[in-house]
Amino acid sequence: MLNSTVQFIDEGEGTPLVFLHGYLETLSVWDQLSGRLSKNFRVIRIDLPGHGGSEPILPSGKMELMADGVKNVLDHLGITKCFLFGHSMGGYAALAFVEKYPSLVDGYSLVHSAPFADTDEKKKNRDREIKMLEEERKELLINTSIPKMFADDNLERLHGEVEKIKKEAAAHNNKGIVSVLRGMKDRPDRTNILKYSGIPCLWFLGKKDNHIDFNTVYPKVKDFSPEITFEILDRSGHIGFIEQEEQVADAIKGWVSKNMQG
Repeated sequence: MLNSTVQFIDEGEGTPLVFLHGYLETLSVWDQLSGRLSKNFRVIRIDLPGHGGSEPILPSGKMELMADGVKNVLDHLGITKCFLFGHSMGGYAALAFVEKYPSLVDGYSLVHSAPFADTDEKKKNRDREIKMLEEERKELLINTSIPKMFADDNLERLHGEVEKIKKEAAAHNNKGIVSVLRGMKDRPDRTNILKYSGIPCLWFLGKKDNHIDFNTVYPKVKDFSPEITFEILDRSGHIGFIEQEEQVADAIKGWVSKNMQG
């Protein structure tokens, strides 16, 4: 188990929904969505290790250890069943959690994420980002990476959200972010979780995603399992819960209600 401090916010009442943010983000990235959902559900948002108020895992923030951090929060809150949502890197942690603790999950959601291991090209990109952080060039990394989360069409409309995420990312500890990059780089392929776990999955994909090419990925994954419900966001990039917040909230409400036990 992970023996380090993990920060979280617990709001609302009812069926627990647990949200894991993506790389360079914090739990506040879910603020608006949580405001909608906490009227009907218990919403727990967690700062993953190396981000926000959670201590980093050194030297490598492996996804399995992040999953342990989530388990610690659930144990602390006395939660024995939940629906788990992971954005991008948070999706990698969610898949690791489903693999380690399947009995705790009624359903999980990949929010602009995927189960595949890094390609060689992606691993080289991670190494480049590690070098930038080690050379104290985090500002350049932030200014390059965060706007790419949004569809180009949405950058002007959501300028305030872009700047908010940049500001929070600037406060991250460089060593913590390096450890996270190592953890993502080394994670295994978890396609079999989607194909064979038998646990319902809600998978959000953006047609204008700069990181997960919809036209390449969707044909490859659309027949993985009847347990997968796809929610396609026509006007979104890599952060559709901000870009198309209402559609995402409605999809979550409907899917959770359909898959609630008892």
